[in-house]
Formats: sequence, C-alpha cells, structure tokens
Amino acid sequence: MTEVFELVWSWLSSPVWRFWLGAILVAVGGISTALAAVGVLRFPDFYTRMHAASVTDTLGAMSVLVGLALLAPSFIIVFKLGMIGVFIFLTSPTATHAIANAAYTAGLHPLVGSIDEITAEADEEKAS
Repeated sequence: MTEVFELVWSWLSSPVWRFWLGAILVAVGGISTALAAVGVLRFPDFYTRMHAASVTDTLGAMSVLVGLALLAPSFIIVFKLGMIGVFIFLTSPTATHAIANAAYTAGLHPLVGSIDEITAEADEEKAS
C-alpha cells in the first residue's frame, strides 16, 4: 500500500503533471461557474435558480482552489488556499439555506409541476 502512495506522491510532485492537473481543475471550475450563470438565467423560479447558483458555485470555487493549490510554489500559499476553501465550503451552503428559508418565510413558494403546466397556468392568469 505504501508503494501506491509513493507512486502517487512522485507523480503529483512532478512539476509537469501538477501544472496540467492544476490547469484542468481551474478550467473545470471556470466552466462550471459559467454553467451556473446559464442556469440562473434559464431556470423558471427562484429556488431552482438559487440551487443552480449555489451548487455550481461551491463546485467551481473548490475546483479552482484545488487547481491553484497544485500550481502554488510554496506550502504557505497552499495552506491559505485551503483555509479559503474551508470558509467557502462552510459559508456558501449556509448562506443559500438562509436565503431560501427567508424567501419561503416571506411567502415565495416554489413552482410545482411540469414546466408546461406552469406556463399554461401563467397564460390563463394573464388572459383573465
């Protein structure tokens, strides 16, 4: 088992592999954040938009931070990026839950049903 860890460590300690793996993770984080923006624009109601933004925001931030940690030249930078990651990992879902709870308490209820039913109901309300 220690041979496997030594092999993985020697692979990750190589600057070439760290660069490419870090670049791929930063790109994945950027793409997932861009997809979150598309989801925020395309989804039908507040709760689905908030879900798209919060989940992919955390995923994108963590991917970018891990990628940057692989590209970092010293351990102190990796430590700081890790602390930022812990902060985002703890606060982002908590803030999303607080916002959703406040919206629900204020009377904003989620849309239930298929999108065709919801749009048909909205069209009926506009017509009357």
